[in-house]
Formats: sequence, structure tokens, C-alpha cells
Amino acid sequence: MEDFLGAAAQFINTTSSHIFLTGKAGTGKTTFLRNLGELTHKPHIVVAPTGIAALNAGGVTIHSQFLLPPVTFLPDRFLPEDFSEGGRFINQNSLARKHPLNSARKQVLRAIDLLVIDEVSMLRADLLDAIDYRMKAARGNFRQSFGGAQVLFIGDLFQLPPIVRNDEKATLSQYYNSAWFYEAKALQDSPPVYIELDKIFRQHDPEFINILNNLRNNVTSREDIETLNQYYKTSDEISELHEVITLTTHNAKADEINQRELSKLPSQSHTFKAYIEADFPENLYPVLSKIELREGAQIMFTRNDNEEKSYFNGKLATVKEISGEEVWVEMAGTHEPYQLKRERWENKKYTVNKTTNDLDDEVIGAFEQFPIKLAWAITVHKSQGLTFDRAIIDVGSAFADGQVYVALSRLRTLQGLTLRTRINPSAISTDRQVVEFVKANHLPHQLEHVMKERQQVFIRHLIDKTFDFSGLIKDIQYVQKDQTEAEGFKEDSMKPVLQQIAESLEGEQPITEKFKGQLTSLLTANEQPRLIERLSKGSDYYKNVLLQNLEKLLRHLEEMKQHKRVKTYVNQLSDIDQAITKKLEEVDKASLLVNAILNGEEKFDFGPLNKRRAEERTQLLEEIKKQTGTQSSTTRKEKKPKERKSKSKDGLTTFETTLQMLSNGMGPEQIAKERGLAVGTIEGHLAKAVEAGSISIYKFMNDSAVTEIVLALSEMKEGFTSKDLYGKLKGKFGYGQLRAVMAHVKNSKT
Repeated sequence: MEDFLGAAAQFINTTSSHIFLTGKAGTGKTTFLRNLGELTHKPHIVVAPTGIAALNAGGVTIHSQFLLPPVTFLPDRFLPEDFSEGGRFINQNSLARKHPLNSARKQVLRAIDLLVIDEVSMLRADLLDAIDYRMKAARGNFRQSFGGAQVLFIGDLFQLPPIVRNDEKATLSQYYNSAWFYEAKALQDSPPVYIELDKIFRQHDPEFINILNNLRNNVTSREDIETLNQYYKTSDEISELHEVITLTTHNAKADEINQRELSKLPSQSHTFKAYIEADFPENLYPVLSKIELREGAQIMFTRNDNEEKSYFNGKLATVKEISGEEVWVEMAGTHEPYQLKRERWENKKYTVNKTTNDLDDEVIGAFEQFPIKLAWAITVHKSQGLTFDRAIIDVGSAFADGQVYVALSRLRTLQGLTLRTRINPSAISTDRQVVEFVKANHLPHQLEHVMKERQQVFIRHLIDKTFDFSGLIKDIQYVQKDQTEAEGFKEDSMKPVLQQIAESLEGEQPITEKFKGQLTSLLTANEQPRLIERLSKGSDYYKNVLLQNLEKLLRHLEEMKQHKRVKTYVNQLSDIDQAITKKLEEVDKASLLVNAILNGEEKFDFGPLNKRRAEERTQLLEEIKKQTGTQSSTTRKEKKPKERKSKSKDGLTTFETTLQMLSNGMGPEQIAKERGLAVGTIEGHLAKAVEAGSISIYKFMNDSAVTEIVLALSEMKEGFTSKDLYGKLKGKFGYGQLRAVMAHVKNSKT
């Protein structure tokens, strides 16, 4: 098997095995993650250990998604006797009791089939066990690791290791052989399939690639060291270099170099502030919120330009001209001029759509700033994931395993290397445990056999899980018992509803067990046509059973929403709704999925199926609301959103103040400057007013701008996002302006 990226996608789509996707720097791990949404049919979320890693991966932090406190997790129900609960340690019981998951997060964790964890070199074993416990508890499945969800781990263990403080080491060593994620208890019975990408896109020089491989594997030769040390230069020689960045080991050293070089420049200092909208905490800032620049400053781009391809993460440039908010730079190497544009980073959270029960991601805040930082120097740690044409490497004070490898592997070629200090063989070290782990698990020649084996296991498990209603029945019976004891039912006529649903599903159990036996026999006999035919007919039958019970539940749920003091019960009914909907999705996809796996298909398009199911559910909800007398979601008068900001001394909200200033003849930029707010925030207020029909869009946007956006809108594909539109227009207009025009177009059609 040579296509390891394809193998990774197939393992995700056609098995339930956990996967560790790894590879040297520059082998395409990040690209694979970026395209994952198009590669898999499985609902998934992406998390990462740090805020910056989460932003880069398009996900959220582990701690925010799983509501984990910043302490050490011990994978036991009880803390050892000599530990106090108020200390730096927490266990399963205290995590559940003191830091319970809210309903929204539980629903998200129940909705996914795949959990993606990026940058796993920073992921500690105890943190992974905390994730495992959260997943099991939220999904009500303690029999399988991560509550039965598949986990995709992405990262390179030859990067820098996870951080363990001195006061944690002794305690963690009682539970784990090392802090690496693969030592987690959750993986002992279900280790991930190891897939290593081997095509290097960053380096093409065989000699350099060989040296890097030797560094990774702790087999560096004397010749390797001698070759590297040929690139040593004295301080005087280094002072003559231009358009080059220094990689050093400590933050303080990098900051000192950057500030020293900036202060040397005779030009005027300019500060550029970020535009921050809503919920975007400081620990997530991808770059400084206040960037100080001078003409002549050396800067580095901190993200890729996916539209115009003008720059990439790690590309160097020099500031040539600053005029107001305009900053012109000259690209290193090509010397091409380029005007900096602000980029937008979004803070989001995962939610479950209340109408369709599908997994959504909701943008809750944004950060707009130039995607740059001062770049005379950067730490080795912060250079992970970057690519440089030329760099000065200063790792004479290397203090962590892998620092020398990480620093050198940032470069494309040996010719771009300059050493400030000669490399001492004693400073080169790679964690021996990592080397042994890789040696034991990197078995590329076995992948194809393992995949076929796991696919058969997956199909058997899929059949058993899809047509097993026992968990659903238990959930319903638990809620029924809980509410009966708490006298939660307000009317006797409502009591039988859950009982009727449970009895309906229980009545199917004998037939279901027989049906599963037939399917398993056909699978064992390799009778694919009969298996698919039987599976398809059975799926149609059980879909009808589930739909009938879902209709009963939704009707009951709508009725209960009209009563007071039954919030807990309504939440419990919503959980059952999600469980039935999830089961309906499994039944709906079963025959198509099994057929695709047995036919060796690589792509799985369940889009039309999911769309049809969502439409059926929406239609069912509308009918129920009409019949029960509750208002339709499309006809109900919308409540005005609560204004978070306090009112001004004139008694106006921040939204009303913006509209008043607009009516007084001020433009968005003037209003923003007057009020000390970001232009994007003001445009957001105005977009909201256009949506409500309170103002005309031409009050604050000219005709040509509106026309340009409308034309771009007409060329967008169905299901596009505002981010897609922003990219198409190459950042020419702010998100508030785009939202306003979309509302204007929508209002024009009604």
C-alpha cells in the first residue's frame, strides 16, 4: 500500500479503528486535516491542545470542548489517600461532580462518530484519559474507549514533547510510563492504527533528508555532524546576512532580538490594533492585538494565503512603506511589493441544530489583524509547522528532546542553513521511548491486510449496533421512571407516551435479533447481493418504526413545552429525540455504507440522504406544531435578541446608538472612531438593522459596492458560507458588509 493518505481516509470511512496519522514535517498532515470534511461521511469535531493549534486546525481547544480544568487528571475513580481534592489533581469522580458537562456539550459528543485531535505531540496521556472519560459518560457507553467513537490522532512525535511540571512527574509516573498520548489507559486495549506519510513536500535534497532521518531515529553519524557544522558562521559573517530569521531555544532570547532590531530602525513607529468581535479570549489571539511596525522591519507571515497564494506561513518580508492603515512590504527572495491585508480568525463552538439534530459549528467571535509578527527571531517551539528558505539556527542551549531536529527540519535545503553555534553531538537527542514506539508500530506492509480485517469487524459491529435498540429503550425507561417518581407529568394522559415508545421498540427486539443473525450469516457466506437486498428492506422497515415513534415523541415534546416547571423533563425528552434521530441516521445509511465498503469504494456521498432526512424532519415538526397549536418556527414572531451591552447615558443600547449616529450623517468608519469600536462591529450593527428592515443598505454602502457583492453572490454554490464569499471577494469587503448585502438580497425577494 503506497497511497497512505488514501489509506487514512479509507480507515476512517470503513472501520471503527482509532488512527494515528503521522509523518515527518512537510508530508501533508495539515492538508489532509483541512480536506477532511470532504473526505469523510462521519460527523466529526476537531480539537487541539492549545488555542493557536485549534485555530490553525479549524477546531476548538480540548479544554473548552470537554470543560476540563487546568489540573492533572488521574485515571481512577478515587484519589490516593495522601491527595486532597483541592490540589493540582483530579479524578473521574471529582471531574464529574465538580466540573459537569452541560447539556449542549453532551449533545455534541453524542452526535459525532469521529473525534479528531490535532498536534498530538503536545497531548499528554492523562489529558487523553480525561477525554476518554468525558466521552464515555456523555455517550452512556463505558464498554468501549471514547464511548464508541472513532478517534483520529494527527501529529509528529518527533516534534517537541508534552510538558510535565516537576511537581507532577512523580505522581504521573505511577500511572504512565511516559507522558506521550499513546500511553493513555484508553488506548491499551484499542491502540490506534499507525499510518505514516512518507512523501516529503518540504525537502528534496537526498543528503539533507538522510541527515534529518538520522536525527529522528537517534542514529546521527559523525559525518552528519561534520556536514551540518560546515554551515557555521561567525557573528561578523552573520551580521552581513539579510532576509533571514533566527531560530532560538528560549522566548526571552527571541523577544530580545526582535525588540533590539526594531529599535535600531530610524523610521517612525506605527501601531496597528486588531478588530475584535464578541467572544474571542486573549489566550486565542493568533497574533498580537497591537502590532508595532516601522519601515525596514522584518516580518513573517503567520498563515497561508489560500486565495491569491501571495504568501505562506513562515514567508519573510520587509516593511517598505506605511501610510495610515496601509502597509506595503517587499517579499523576501522575489522582492515583489505586496499590500498587507487583515485576515479574520473565527472562534467557534460546536452545537447540535435544534431543528435537524445535525452537528453545526457556530461562530461566537472573531479577530481581524495583519497575519504577521516581527521576525528577526522566533523560538524553535513556535516554528513548528513553518517552512523557511533560509534561517540562522541557534540551538547551543537546546534543553528538550527533538529541538535540534525541529529547528533543522523547518528548512527546505541545507544551503539555506546558517549555524550561530556549532552543533554538539551531546545536544542531539530523540526520546528513546518514541523511537521504540515507532519501530513497533510502523508496519506499512501490513496496512492492507489490517484494513480488510478491520472492515469485516466494522461491518459486523455496524449491523449489531444499528439494529440494537436496547440502549435507546433503557434511556426512555430511565426518563419515564425519573419523572414518575418526581411527579413530573402534569396530566395523566401524558404518562403513557414514553411507555408506548419503549414497548413499541421492545416488541421489535425478538424480530431484530433474528434479523441480525440472518445478516451475519449472509456476511460470513460472502453473499453480498442478498446481504444488501435484505439489509435495504430491513432498513426501510425499521425506519418506519423509528419515524412513527419519533412523531409521538416530538408531539409529546411540543405539548410539554407549553407547561411550566418541566425544564428538566423537556431536556430529557430532547436527549431522547437526539438518540432516536441518531438511530434513524444509522438505519438510513446502513445498506449504502455496507455496500460501498464491500465494493471497495473510496468516496461516500451521503449528502442527498442527509438532506432528505433533514427536510422530512423539518416538515414533520411543522405539521406537529400546527396540530398542537404551537407557533411554527417560520411564522413565530421572533424575539429581539437581548442586548448584552449596557445602555448609554441617553438610555440607548449600543445597537441603537450606532443607528442614531448613522441617521445623523456619520459613516461606519466615523462611528467606529467616535465610539472606540472596530469598524467590523459597527458594520455588524448595521447589517442587523438591514436584516430587520429598519434601514436601507444604501444608507451606508454605495451602489457599486452592493452590485459587486450581489454579482459575487450569484456565482456562489449552494450551501456557501460568509467565509467562502469573503474569500471569493479576496477580503475587499468586511463580514458585516457581506452580511448586510445578503440580508438586502433576501429582503428584496420577499
